[in-house]
Amino acid sequence: MKAAVMYQKGELPQYADFPEPTAQDSDEVLVTVKAVALKHFDKGTATGKHYSSDAPKESGRVIGGDGVCLLEDGTRVYGMGVSGMLAEKAIIEKTRIVKLPAGISDAAAAALANAVIGAAMGLKFKAEIQPGDVVLINGATGFTGRVAVQIAKHYGAKKVIATGRNERSLKDLLELGADEVISVKQEDEQFIAQLKAIHTASPVDVIIDYLWGHTAEMILAVLMGKGSFTHKTRFVSVGSMAGDLIQLSAANLRSVDLQLTGSGLGGWSKDQVRQLFSEILPEMFQLAADGKLKVETVEVKLADIAELWDLDVADGRRLVVMV
Repeated sequence: MKAAVMYQKGELPQYADFPEPTAQDSDEVLVTVKAVALKHFDKGTATGKHYSSDAPKESGRVIGGDGVCLLEDGTRVYGMGVSGMLAEKAIIEKTRIVKLPAGISDAAAAALANAVIGAAMGLKFKAEIQPGDVVLINGATGFTGRVAVQIAKHYGAKKVIATGRNERSLKDLLELGADEVISVKQEDEQFIAQLKAIHTASPVDVIIDYLWGHTAEMILAVLMGKGSFTHKTRFVSVGSMAGDLIQLSAANLRSVDLQLTGSGLGGWSKDQVRQLFSEILPEMFQLAADGKLKVETVEVKLADIAELWDLDVADGRRLVVMV
């Protein structure tokens, strides 16, 4: 079979022939792959840079963690791979399969799944979002952030505030459900003043953060109290596109009613992951099929994997490899 194969750490993956995988037990099934979204997570795990992955030791392995595929009987599903998914054939787990509705395309389904995981799991299980909450999405101009804005509204958020660098995508967010947008390209003092004014008028209940780094420091500074009662805020770290480390004073933590947590692999219970596949993903796929959850993709060919590996896709779209 043809596949995207990573031979050596630091090199580009290659479009090459690779042995077809085989199921190792009754919990696994061989599928025909149709579409795989190429994400920062895939690149990180392929190179050993993501916290969940060791640096690649073996020479030659298929990359890609999840995607849209066909079961032997032709049923179209989303599945998580046991073997690499950027290939004509793959092995997926039977317990991590979601049947896809007719109205969603292969590309949209492949792109949406990881974004739902990066948005809904934090909103639902870590922030425990409630109808009427005010939600801040820090780093909302990326693909997952745009999905998070829409899911927050779907879960009943009264107000969604979105931050980001891409001016065009910020404007798009107003059409996707955001009520206010804040550019992180402005001076720190302006960013802090704008957010402080919003927080004073309508206190932020939930923060879903995809950036971390300096923007998280500024947001936490806005929340900092002065010794009186403060509004409780649930801050959920999902990504670290602006840097993996921050400076956080103990006084900042003590001065505000703050719940600080993270959402990612290792941070969810088994029951929550089961709920992801049995309830959350099916619901979101159906919303997309009904046109109520919007995503934009750029479709590319598996044969071009080396050329597109470092391709920068702008304006909140997701690169999807069609197999």
